[in-house]
Amino acid sequence: MSLFSGLFGANTTSESSKVPWIPLTSMEQLVELTEHSFEKPVLIFKHSTRCGISRNVLKQFETEYDLSDTVDAYYLDLLEYRPISSAIAEQFSVTHQSPQLILMKNGHVVHHASHSDIDAQLLKKYL
Repeated sequence: MSLFSGLFGANTTSESSKVPWIPLTSMEQLVELTEHSFEKPVLIFKHSTRCGISRNVLKQFETEYDLSDTVDAYYLDLLEYRPISSAIAEQFSVTHQSPQLILMKNGHVVHHASHSDIDAQLLKKYL
């Protein structure tokens, strides 16, 4: 059972998720993960729990993901934590989209993608 199936609803992430998601639920965490990106790359997956496209992209990403030891993966529920998404857009000059994947290293966004451009394997190129 996925970490988020009980927390955010049964259809949020797939039951067989290989991603060790860390819920992104506070502005303080955003500061912490930015600082942490100097030690280890950090990815943020922004997901709308009411959007079928977002759900399908998330499931595909979870199926292809194999970077658990390489990056820390944060999950942002846009419906619950929209202010955090807005802060990300402002702080890192990345236009808000959903679904959206953002990869950070050394306090900066090194890659971002949305919708069908989200590709777990492509992340390796930016690590």
